[in-house]
Amino acid sequence: MNLEIESKRSLKRILDSIDLTSMSKADQQLFEQRLHNHFPKLFTLFLETYGHRYDVFYYLQELIVCLAKGFGERSRALKQKDKQRLADPLWYKNENMLGMACYVDLFAQDLQDLQAKIPYLKSLGITYLHLMPLYDSPKGDSDGGYAVSDYRKVNQKLGTTKDLIALAKALNKEGISLVLDFVFNHTSDEHKWALAAKQGDPEFQDFYYMFDDRTIPDQYEHNLREIFPQVRRGNYTWNEDAQKWVWTTFNNFQWDLNYSNPAVFNGITSEMLFLANLGCEALRLDALAFIWKEMGTTCENQDKAHKLIQAFNSCLQISAPAVVFKSEAIVHPDEVLKYIDPEECQLSYNPLLMALLWNSLATRKTNLLTQSMQKSFSISPKCSWVNYVRCHDDIGWTFDDKVAEHLGIDGHNHRQFLNQFYTGRFDGSFAKGVAFGENPSTGDCRVCGSMASLAGLEQGIELNDQELIQNALARIQLINAVILSIGGIPLLYSGDEIGLLNDYSYRLDESKLHDARWVNRIALTEQAINDSQNPKSTSYTVSKELQNLIALRKNLPVLGDANTQILDNQNPHVFAYTRYSDEGEVLLAINNFSEHPQLIDSEILQQLDGSKYQDHISKNTLSHAQNGIQLAGYQVMWLTAK
Repeated sequence: MNLEIESKRSLKRILDSIDLTSMSKADQQLFEQRLHNHFPKLFTLFLETYGHRYDVFYYLQELIVCLAKGFGERSRALKQKDKQRLADPLWYKNENMLGMACYVDLFAQDLQDLQAKIPYLKSLGITYLHLMPLYDSPKGDSDGGYAVSDYRKVNQKLGTTKDLIALAKALNKEGISLVLDFVFNHTSDEHKWALAAKQGDPEFQDFYYMFDDRTIPDQYEHNLREIFPQVRRGNYTWNEDAQKWVWTTFNNFQWDLNYSNPAVFNGITSEMLFLANLGCEALRLDALAFIWKEMGTTCENQDKAHKLIQAFNSCLQISAPAVVFKSEAIVHPDEVLKYIDPEECQLSYNPLLMALLWNSLATRKTNLLTQSMQKSFSISPKCSWVNYVRCHDDIGWTFDDKVAEHLGIDGHNHRQFLNQFYTGRFDGSFAKGVAFGENPSTGDCRVCGSMASLAGLEQGIELNDQELIQNALARIQLINAVILSIGGIPLLYSGDEIGLLNDYSYRLDESKLHDARWVNRIALTEQAINDSQNPKSTSYTVSKELQNLIALRKNLPVLGDANTQILDNQNPHVFAYTRYSDEGEVLLAINNFSEHPQLIDSEILQQLDGSKYQDHISKNTLSHAQNGIQLAGYQVMWLTAK
């Protein structure tokens, strides 16, 4: 089959058979132009995924009808935003970009109250606001909102869809891009599709993976891992209503969608375009590694998962091109990189950097961080990392065992050490973290905790030890400085900007007790914000140091759309890199991950032209002639030639 010829024929047949007269002449022309540009890619992906089905062209036609409907429902303002973003496709690489992630009801009372707090976001310099899932979900445990019952309905305790649209408009007016979650691997068991499946509707039972007995599930199970083994074992749940086993990777109330059925792809595309038309500019792809199942594999990171994401991306390019994807792949670093591409996910979380920042704080060594970043930091110049220190989730130690082995580090034993260190079980640890997902069979776990508590601030305050407190504050500034300067969008988690400590109240809530991630999902109260304005408080110090770094970043274009080179240096406690732009600007960042002073060879200054160098953080001047560079404990330098 000649795909180019068949693509043109298929598109002509589809356009001849669908009615676009509800669009204006200009919109119809624009929609058809985008179809001609992007349909060939979409056609190929659709055939590669569903071409074995006799009804593939029916579903392809239905998909184009869906895209036309999504485009037609897009507001004039959002179509103007499409035009603006297409003219500046790398808008997310600007040095002014600064993100924040939050739960609506932990940051504010509801969506209307959050809109009233836009001045607070502006005061921090936020230009990108990611709201954790805010859709209708089951009462009680809903996996933090990641069990979606209705993508088109806001959880009533947070407000209404009308409130969300108003918020999106208000954020856009203030230059803040709205980011929403696209929970597309599963729905809740209360979604209308799942309810129909429970009632025995075969059409909707085919929207999920449902089995009469354990024969096929057990064959799959041989290769599957358990995500939440502390809650339940295995990946399937028996449903009494349907009298079937249902594939439930995460929780028994989260039913995995069956993407081998093209009706599911089309249905989820419709939901995606609805979210895009609310006014968001990025969609975070939740659990994207799990969306394609293949017998005999781990059912993670399958080739067809990438094809599906590329197909979704093509749909956006046709109907809502202002919207980009953000990858959430907490998997092996080599697999993370495969999702990052202009035609797949333009943005990606950087879980490797996050995990290894904490590793370097625990070990005071940077060799694993340096070599891992040298191997895995480089991505397409048209894409961007989203660099974060903490988020709503747990920390998994997803470094590459081969890189660790090259350095003489046993990956399994080292993960055990990090778990012990960050849950306070290791003698001499400064951290106050909580174990999550502890597997009773293997002893493996992940780690939860706020940035400040993991960095030692909680321990220092409890012991009223000023040295511990000062070291913790220095660690916080250090890791914030790295995510602000290494290249990509820096993403703050709400509450970390003022150093909030762990919240253990989740242990008193029956619906949250089993999920230790709630320890770092902390309410940002007015009292906490007021305390951060008290010069005697630790939150004031965290806030002021962060605000200083943010201001410096926004005045240094080389920290925006520029390249990154991770440097070798002879000191195992120091992490160094340069940022360099096409215009010839160069910045050298040097980071000491030890509480003790460190000396590094002044030859590293050869990365910069000139003989005198300005440290933008301390305001001090250095020269190449001096005998080495002396770094205080946890000191950071951002150096440019004077």
